[in-house]
Amino acid sequence: MTTTPPRPSAPARRSSRGGRAVLVLAIALLLVLLVRTFVVQSFSIPSDSMQPTLDPGERVLVWRVDATDVRRGDVIVFDGTGTFADTPAAPRGLARLGAGIGELLGFRPGESDYVKRVVGLPGDRITCCDAQGRLLVDGQPLEEPYVHPGDAASDVEFDIAVPEGRLWVMGDHRSDSVDSRSHLGSPGGGTIALEDVIGRVVAITWPLGAAGTVERGNGS
Repeated sequence: MTTTPPRPSAPARRSSRGGRAVLVLAIALLLVLLVRTFVVQSFSIPSDSMQPTLDPGERVLVWRVDATDVRRGDVIVFDGTGTFADTPAAPRGLARLGAGIGELLGFRPGESDYVKRVVGLPGDRITCCDAQGRLLVDGQPLEEPYVHPGDAASDVEFDIAVPEGRLWVMGDHRSDSVDSRSHLGSPGGGTIALEDVIGRVVAITWPLGAAGTVERGNGS
């Protein structure tokens, strides 16, 4: 006589399905975290400072880079804490949980992230400006086709030697950008540490009408 094994009860089946769902969700979040940590991240452009290259409200894809893969002319996202912005208080309680979830999804609430263009590399001497109004890099004029139409290369005169391990960065909309020129009296003399670079902007992903790649710089 064959005995039919008892079917799992409804609560047991629901528990099994719930366990699988939790596992799938955990794997998905882990994959998102791994991709975000080691490969790409998404950011929203907050201001006009990078026009006409990037408009406020656009979402961009940022490719993780290391200190050896930053070129003059690259558009980068970096953490300006301690240089461009004061060190914020660490989030607590639910705010900390929300920050962690946002971090997984590509947002960085509560942090001071900036998008600018690399103009000076470690060891460069950057000067404003020559008789034609161009920036000079080690005495040579820098051609900047990306600067906002009608803007000067800089309305602020400066002459700075970029320290080793640091970068001089500026917005493309020079008349509407708070960048290295605005922080000459800050730690680092307006420069940012290579270790604070989050990544290089490689593409605009939203809105769809503006989607496209962002060319990297040619300067070494």
